[in-house]
Amino acid sequence: MPHFRTYDDAELHYRVLGPADAALPPLVCLAGGPGRDAAYLGDLGEMAAHRQLIIPDSRGTGDSPPAADPSRYAFPRLAEDLEALRAHLGLERFALLGHDAGATLAQAYAAMYPQRPTRLVLVCPGSRLQGELTDDAREIFEARADEEWWPAASAAVQQLAEASDLSEVRELLFAAAPLAYGRWEEPQRAHAAAEGAQLGPVPRAGFWQGVDEQARLALLAGLARVTCPVLVVTGDRDAVTGMRAGELVASSLPGATVRPLHGVGHYPWVDEPGLFGSVVEDFLRTA
Repeated sequence: MPHFRTYDDAELHYRVLGPADAALPPLVCLAGGPGRDAAYLGDLGEMAAHRQLIIPDSRGTGDSPPAADPSRYAFPRLAEDLEALRAHLGLERFALLGHDAGATLAQAYAAMYPQRPTRLVLVCPGSRLQGELTDDAREIFEARADEEWWPAASAAVQQLAEASDLSEVRELLFAAAPLAYGRWEEPQRAHAAAEGAQLGPVPRAGFWQGVDEQARLALLAGLARVTCPVLVVTGDRDAVTGMRAGELVASSLPGATVRPLHGVGHYPWVDEPGLFGSVVEDFLRTA
């Protein structure tokens, strides 16, 4: 697996999917969770069939070692790791995609290095960086109460707040998983079944560590200086982050476009791979 050395000499790893093509620059893709193994991104709905994807394992996930200093799990520090990856790859500028918490990291990177991204794709982002937690995810979840999986998922959501044993948490996450997808069929079940083993509790806990109000506002101010085109993708069945969060994120970036996808949950490339891939690819190819 290829690797690079970052600012503190840590050796971090990344995957390369798809063929190199001088006419189609690579897309760097950031996993969310936070602290989840990037394997859950797969090939992003077969996007790797026609564009090279570069997918880093952030500290403490995948094949990258844990951080010696827990403060290095905070997403502004992870943005410095991303800048080290860019330098390693020899990319002066590049397109960047982030999913879920990876979208927060992508925003932090763009705020800190606004000259680097050529395109920014934010998939099902939360809006904690914008300072507001929206409530429409709960509305989306409750609107699906007539689906057969809903009673078990609803009970699991309530029990997760009290669970502390990791094996119990993993079982409850799978029971609650249907709320994250547009439908609950074999591809969604298989994708959800891998989640428990992909979670990194320590990187997850450190993601927001040390990011106080002053730091948050400084990043928001940096976002106002981002000039590259931005696409925010949301799903109308996303009961994890909802859709309003994406609208808030877009409002903090000049010229951002929101693209809601119908029948899609928190993982658009699982629910509608063809649609997701075409929407992202059309955006990346737009002059």
